[in-house]
Amino acid sequence: MEVRLQEGYQGSLRRSHPACDTAFGMYKRVVLKLSGEALAAGKGFGVDPIRIHEIAAELAEVHKLGVEVAIVVGGGNFFRGVAEQAKKMDRVSADNMGMLATVINALAIQDALEKQDVYCRVMSAIEMNQVCEPYIRRRAIRHLEKGRVVIFAAGTGNPYFSTDTAASLRAMEIKADVLLKATKVEGIYDADPVITRDAVKFEQITYMEILRLGLKVMDTTAVSLCKDNNLPMIIFNLNETGNIRRVILGEKVGSLVTA
Repeated sequence: MEVRLQEGYQGSLRRSHPACDTAFGMYKRVVLKLSGEALAAGKGFGVDPIRIHEIAAELAEVHKLGVEVAIVVGGGNFFRGVAEQAKKMDRVSADNMGMLATVINALAIQDALEKQDVYCRVMSAIEMNQVCEPYIRRRAIRHLEKGRVVIFAAGTGNPYFSTDTAASLRAMEIKADVLLKATKVEGIYDADPVITRDAVKFEQITYMEILRLGLKVMDTTAVSLCKDNNLPMIIFNLNETGNIRRVILGEKVGSLVTA
């Protein structure tokens, strides 16, 4: 199958991030951040079986192209440590519950991917050896090199840190070429496009501008971590079929964030 790379972000990213180098002109190793809400498909709670298999099918298509894929998943479709339901709880306890929720989602993604004949491993920052592997950086890299999809669960394993921060951290630990954040909007806007009709989309923006403008793309810890380590990030709409493949092939999808 012939794969053509459209004119987009890839050229500029290669100049600033030379690790991007494959035969197809796509990213070699990526970290994809999925929210728990994406798996719920608008239902608010739980995992929608149709939606998770749609996502798995897209990931399987990308995997067949030879891309090394790692996934960090949130747990907001079950429990979020900073949500209204957790306000009267001890923050550490609430965050621990949220991290355990991400393990449920990770196991669901693993099952959906395996039904697509994709080998994968769930690695948890909180040890639970009966259901998944503990997170060990070198082992995670080896899984990727062997062509397995790696799903990182339980965030960083520490309270007070979001799964956005976990995604930034894991991306740098495994030396990913780019961090991809899948959302329900087309990219980064100067206001919430859901409630502000004339919100302006940024085709490209720096991490410093995100911090200065107070844009709610990721939490400030995650943004600062990416900025300090010159890790490019692309925010894109997961709900448009084929966008995962397009963004990995370097097409101009979503909003590009660079240091």
